[in-house]
Amino acid sequence: MHMNDTKEIAAPRDVVWRALLDPEVLKECVPGCQEMSGSAEEGFEATVVQKVGPVKATFKGAVTISDIVELESLTLTGEGKGGAAGFAKGGAKVTLADSETGTLLSYDVDAKVGGKLAQLGSRIIDGFAKKMAEQFFSRFKEVVEGPAAEEDDVAPDAEAGEEAPKKKGWLKRMVSS
Repeated sequence: MHMNDTKEIAAPRDVVWRALLDPEVLKECVPGCQEMSGSAEEGFEATVVQKVGPVKATFKGAVTISDIVELESLTLTGEGKGGAAGFAKGGAKVTLADSETGTLLSYDVDAKVGGKLAQLGSRIIDGFAKKMAEQFFSRFKEVVEGPAAEEDDVAPDAEAGEEAPKKKGWLKRMVSS
């Protein structure tokens, strides 16, 4: 299964880059991710629970980051074993470029499955892989930008009796740190 797409992210390229290397961001963005540990340098260990058609499985596997060109591109590669359900593996070549509103993130994904999962048929597997990639990158955009509705939200400042902007979303945390 091969797919590609582009997402416009309203954040500076360096913020998007740091988010791609952050295990907490990756955990939040991988659909069904239960656990994620490790680092970008040494790789990540992950546990993901997914249901593909009638097959539900817990995949335990590794995610590595390679082909790193600082602030420009990298490759995320993952492989997980789901016991009797089989295995899933894939990779995403991610590239970043400046845009008028922030960063243009492009991805090119390849995914493969084996075992019982492969017996489900290519239509089910291809649709599932496409949905997973879309969910990951859409969620990544949301996490980095923060929820759009919160941009104008304010929180009362208890001491001054005034309202101050709320600090929410990964982007706001990174910019304020």
